[in-house]
Amino acid sequence: MPYLGETNLLSILHEAAPGLYLDGEDMGQILLPKRYATPLMVPGGAIDVFLYRDSEDRVIATTDKPFAKVGQFAALEVVSINQQMGAFLNWGLAKDLLLPNREWAGTVKVGEKVVVLVRLDERTNRIVATARVDRHLDRTEAEYDRGESVDLIIFGETPLGYKAIVDQSHIGLLYRTDLPAPLPIGSELTGFIGRERPDGKIDLTVHDSGYERIEPLRDKIFGMLKRTEGGFLPYHDKSPPGDIRTTFEVSKKAFKQAIGALYRERLITIDPDGIRLVEKESTTE
Repeated sequence: MPYLGETNLLSILHEAAPGLYLDGEDMGQILLPKRYATPLMVPGGAIDVFLYRDSEDRVIATTDKPFAKVGQFAALEVVSINQQMGAFLNWGLAKDLLLPNREWAGTVKVGEKVVVLVRLDERTNRIVATARVDRHLDRTEAEYDRGESVDLIIFGETPLGYKAIVDQSHIGLLYRTDLPAPLPIGSELTGFIGRERPDGKIDLTVHDSGYERIEPLRDKIFGMLKRTEGGFLPYHDKSPPGDIRTTFEVSKKAFKQAIGALYRERLITIDPDGIRLVEKESTTE
């Protein structure tokens, strides 16, 4: 079943003057406007499209990629404000994304970025934004390793520093004393895990101490490969996180960093079914 606010693989039913009509199953036929069609898109084929609602509230398809899909956080620029409705944000599509008045968290200004969650409104089934991101962040204990690299979006300030969305899910804090300069709201950067606190928040740092953490794991994996028959382990960058944690007692991200280090050193290959030691060429005198 296709989903609004997501990328869906849909079958092409037929072509008409407005464009291509796609099989939206329960949604009926969905138009991909002619400006997005290419000669390779023919009835009977299938294409990846993003689904949203146009200005007339009809479900419509596009091959453009939004800056964020439903369920994702992003820093989006305010392009206009309607006093009765709210602010309109540029999210990379022809129709701007509405941030309703009730979903503001403080003031917004045209030209500035605001950090939002893209979501489906339960009452209207329309894609909207909310700037009340705190209430949508995961407060349960996170499974990160100290020193692990994470993607951050800065969304607020406290007397101690800056609140950040960690890897699109948890909340963390970057301390002012750890930063060389102030950070604008909406900044996107790479940070590193410090310590996890009882309140579910995570202390963050911008300093990479990851090599000291990854090197022992790299050595452990390399040793396991050398001890296995054929120098092979059935784990790779697409393996389930639970399998990685059970076998190596680390997060999947730490595992990927360790095998990435081995790969860059040309000690392993990363195959579809696992990781494998690179065979050294023998030399003859």
